Amino acid sequence: MGELVRLEVSEGVATITLDSPHNRNALSRQLVTELIAAISDAEADEGAKIVVLRSAERVFCSGADLSEAADGAMEEGAKALVDLQRTIASSRKPYVARLAGPVRAGGLGLVGVCDVVLCVEEVTFAFTESRLGLAPAVISLSLLPRMTSRGAADTFLSGRTFTAAEAVEMGLVTKVVPSAELDGAVTQVCADLGEAHPQGLAETKALLNTQLIEHIDKYGDQVAAQSARLFGSDAAREAMLAFLSKPKK
Repeated sequence: MGELVRLEVSEGVATITLDSPHNRNALSRQLVTELIAAISDAEADEGAKIVVLRSAERVFCSGADLSEAADGAMEEGAKALVDLQRTIASSRKPYVARLAGPVRAGGLGLVGVCDVVLCVEEVTFAFTESRLGLAPAVISLSLLPRMTSRGAADTFLSGRTFTAAEAVEMGLVTKVVPSAELDGAVTQVCADLGEAHPQGLAETKALLNTQLIEHIDKYGDQVAAQSARLFGSDAAREAMLAFLSKPKK
């Protein structure tokens, strides 16, 4: 399988693109490994002042790769996702999420940890874990500090699909724009961020994310263990296999 994550740096912006259309950018071992490497390169690039996280095609991320998760060996992947969220939260650079299509389950952890989230009106979200005998354990690290408690309870427990407008109300998304205006909105946000001094960005982001990082450090091991336990359970394995056996629409 070819490269699933691409990194491009231009005019002070590092753009990280998820490009695994065969599984709708599911968080496979390969994709997560490549994403961590791309983030490391973006962090090390002195010419990159801002990082944009986006997908190559419409779907941003469909969550965990259930074809891998069904074997129950998810402890390493859970820990990697904890570390990934902490890296972005503690970065000296602002991260901007560009969402042009659906985000599901684990993919919402990437959204939650970004500093600015822009999406189009058609984007939908869902924490599908509860319907598979799981819980949004690891991604709760970045989502619970961002979302309203009522919004989190509603969407985490039900697993229902919700809209971009609802995501704004819950604190998950910064701004919703028409699809034709998405790239322009991302460009403008990057331009606005680019006006700030690097030290100003770093120190302000540290101020904003102090409690988020403390939350990740306090509960990271606990939720990683919970996630591994749930993925290894008979109930979740049965639910995931049933989901994978459904005809693809």
